Amino acid sequence: MINSLPENIRHYIEGKPFTTDSTGLSQSEVYVFDTMVLKVEPMKEWIFAMISVMNSLEGVLPLPHMIYHGVCEGKSYLLTERAKGVMACDEFYMTHPDLLLPVLAESLHRLWAVDVRKCPRERSLDTELAEARERIQAGLVDLSNSDCGFGTPYELLYWLEQNKPDPEPCVSHGDLCLPNIFIDGDKLSALIDIGDMGVADKWRDISLLYRSLKQNADGTFGKVYKGIDPERLFDYIGIKKDEKKLKYYLLLDELFG
Repeated sequence: MINSLPENIRHYIEGKPFTTDSTGLSQSEVYVFDTMVLKVEPMKEWIFAMISVMNSLEGVLPLPHMIYHGVCEGKSYLLTERAKGVMACDEFYMTHPDLLLPVLAESLHRLWAVDVRKCPRERSLDTELAEARERIQAGLVDLSNSDCGFGTPYELLYWLEQNKPDPEPCVSHGDLCLPNIFIDGDKLSALIDIGDMGVADKWRDISLLYRSLKQNADGTFGKVYKGIDPERLFDYIGIKKDEKKLKYYLLLDELFG
């Protein structure tokens, strides 16, 4: 694979040992080096928007430094510095909730603290619903294995369009799940996979983070961690749990799964 890469990217990585990473990936190929990560995937317009966000928010948020980005024969090649530490779903942190939960809360607080004017990308609810409709029309949404309570994607979309919550805009990660949060010691070290980052409702991230914590603890992914109480996340965040907004954004995610 390395020998088939474009010369511009091969310059950085040739001869260096690597492993591959398939955690949560679909069309992407990820190569992990000692100090760098290379992500190769089909080029889409949103990748340029993500690069703009990375450039604008570097130093503001703990995002991996971009070393190189190029496009060749319809593929995007993104080389970044490797995040320090481990994923938040690492067994050590899942068995030490008093270390884990403050960092998860910090990931939200760091995002909320950013001036939205610094973020060049808008990911409002109307934008997401429009994209959801495009996905449905393209036949990319299948609810046959979902327990969301809606018979068809269009029924769910109609409900979402008629029940939009009042937004609380902030800089949103867009996919704030435990594998995308890196911890080094007791500190947040990086937020990765920011392809959906932009200005959006804060409950978008809260909902996905809450679900991710719950599923990583309850055996959904194979192992049960009895010491994790997902409800404590709201104590660390410092806000009251809003069941309606959690439900809304988790239902919205059904159209992007």
